[in-house]
Amino acid sequence: MMIPEVKAKLLEGKRGLVVGIANDQSIAWGCARAFRALGAELAVTYLNDKARPHVEPLADALEAPIFLPLDVSVPGQLEAVFDSIMEYWGELDFVVHSIAFSPKETLQGRVVDVPRDGFLKTMEISCWSFIRMAHLAEPLMKRGGTLFTMTYYGSQMVVKNYNIMGVAKAALESTVRYLAAELGPQGIRVHAISPGPLATRAASGIPEFDALLNKAQETAPSRSLVSIDDVGMATAFLAHDAARLITGDTIYIDGGYHIID
Repeated sequence: MMIPEVKAKLLEGKRGLVVGIANDQSIAWGCARAFRALGAELAVTYLNDKARPHVEPLADALEAPIFLPLDVSVPGQLEAVFDSIMEYWGELDFVVHSIAFSPKETLQGRVVDVPRDGFLKTMEISCWSFIRMAHLAEPLMKRGGTLFTMTYYGSQMVVKNYNIMGVAKAALESTVRYLAAELGPQGIRVHAISPGPLATRAASGIPEFDALLNKAQETAPSRSLVSIDDVGMATAFLAHDAARLITGDTIYIDGGYHIID
């Protein structure tokens, strides 16, 4: 664990929703742990009954007062989460959207061959769900707030085996810019966080991912791989009022890997 003990709870009094914790290797878990270490109160979701035993102990460790199921493809579940937040807290300061999905046959095939239903499912989970979360969060962010989503370098450059997810992440990063412009007058900031390659459960679906990890470590200026704690602490900083004039960008947390050809 790389998150330091902090005496000043810089996010004390802030409340946020973290979506996407699957286990203790999840980027969302690194973010949640950092937010909690800095004093924020958290609402946490889990995908379904199968995922709950893996996520509930983590939610307990975070002392999360709100712990609810959320599959964004199930009608009404996302609205139910925000209704519960409204009832329990009445307001919200930040949202971490750390979910993406593409059917295996869609993800592993060529972009030119992607079937319509696979494309729509990929975009629904990986991009549209963030737009919907922003829509539901806006009225709760009465004092402004911050919306975060997770992206990857494969949105900008062709990365072998990333395929249709690169298309979805490109759409997601464009969404961040438009949401930042639309919600900025209400004091709501929007960020796409772009970590370097991480050995998460989601990444296990990408063929030859170990080779990608090795390449990142060998060529990044820092000569090191990013951790979920690195991502968490940087994300938590952006939720602080000191970062109030940073919005609409893709923030790379990858040891400089994205600058290398």
